[in-house]
Order: sequence, then C-alpha cells, then structure tokens
Amino acid sequence: MDSKSVVIIGASSGIGKGLAYKFSQNGYRVGLVARRINLLKEIAEDIPTRGYVKQIDVTETQKAMSRMKELLKEMKNVDIVVLNAGAGNINHELDWQKEEISIQTNILGFTSLLNVVYHYFRKQQSGHIVGISSIAALFGNRYSPAYSASKTYISKYLDGIRNKTIHDNLNIEITDIMPGFVDTKMAQGEHVFWKVSVAKAVNQIYKAIIKKKKRVYIPKRWRLIAWLINLLPDFILDRI
Repeated sequence: MDSKSVVIIGASSGIGKGLAYKFSQNGYRVGLVARRINLLKEIAEDIPTRGYVKQIDVTETQKAMSRMKELLKEMKNVDIVVLNAGAGNINHELDWQKEEISIQTNILGFTSLLNVVYHYFRKQQSGHIVGISSIAALFGNRYSPAYSASKTYISKYLDGIRNKTIHDNLNIEITDIMPGFVDTKMAQGEHVFWKVSVAKAVNQIYKAIIKKKKRVYIPKRWRLIAWLINLLPDFILDRI
C-alpha cells in the first residue's frame, strides 16, 4: 500500500517549501510544483521521502492544467493538494502590470488548478483540498487592491466548492488557510503587524490540515481581528 501523499503548488519557497519538508518529515510522498524547477529539484533531493517535481506556471492555465493532470497520474492516490501559489505587490500607483499578476496567479491560476484537483478527487472518491487565502481577504486594501480582492475570491470560491461537495455527497474535505503576515517576501513593508516566522506558520498550517479544519487563521489571534472587522461599520473600515 502506498504511503500518504500530498501535492504542494507553490513549493519552491516560503510557506510552500516549509510544508514540503513538514509533510515529508511525517512520512508523506510530496509532489512539488512551481516555476523554478532548480529549486524544486533541490528540495526533492533533500526531503526524506520521495519527491515528485513538476514545473508549472499557473498563469499559463491550459498548460498548467495539463501538467497538473500528469503529476496526479504519476503519483497515484494523492490524499491532499495544497494550492499555495500566490502573487501580490504593494501598488500605490495602481500599476496595471502588478494588478494583472495578482489576478492571473491568484484567480485564474488558482481556479484552473483547483478544477483539475476537484475532478481528480471526485473520480477517486476522496481527497482534501487546501487553499491558502489571506487575512487580506477580510477587507479591501488601498495598498494592494487586486491582491486583497483576489484573496477574497479564493476564500469564497473555497466556500462554494465546500458547499458543492456537501450537496453532492462527496468525500472531499475543503480547508481555507488565512495567514496574516508571515516572514517571507510577500510580507512587504516595515513594522508589519503580528508577523510570525515561516516555521511557526507551517506548524500551525500542518496541524490545521491534518485536523481537516474548515477555516483557520495563522496565527490564531487573527480570529479576533476577523470578528472585529465583521462588526465595524464602513465609515471606520474606509479609514483603516
């Protein structure tokens, strides 16, 4: 019988790389997906279990979907897929190219690969889809409008897929991971609020996935902020 296996999309650095090591250290075969093939190969050689490498640029949706199908077929009996690939920039000037990257990666790339994974798990009759959204999904952000909007999309899309799996009586788990600031290149700017290390974030994310949580905030204290944001009137949110 094959050991349990996970595919991590966006595995070349940051949270994705950390999760690759964490799952491998716990006996999982790991599918490593990203654009930077050299970094994926280094991780595959270093982790203690077998690593499967697939170079995929999620913004090239048709090609990405095809290559994702190839990886799932190669690995066989995949248990978990983590959709971690993301892009975002502070964009004071509202530069279109920066906005476009967030939209292509976080919306089109995310949705296209989730579509492949959903149909794979439906045919397999089991599976666990994990999406990495963000605390940025809670309200529109003037510093990076497309990024926060795209993360809202990810969170709500996961809700929709969860609702679909329940109504279709499918054995597919859906987890929405909502990190705050994690010490990666994505956490831009000085004095960012409640920034945690990659190691701490990875440990909390891994535990949430194993427990098949519906939604989890990283670190957990962001749950309070989420609760407050839902209570605040628009005239206050507009001034944050």
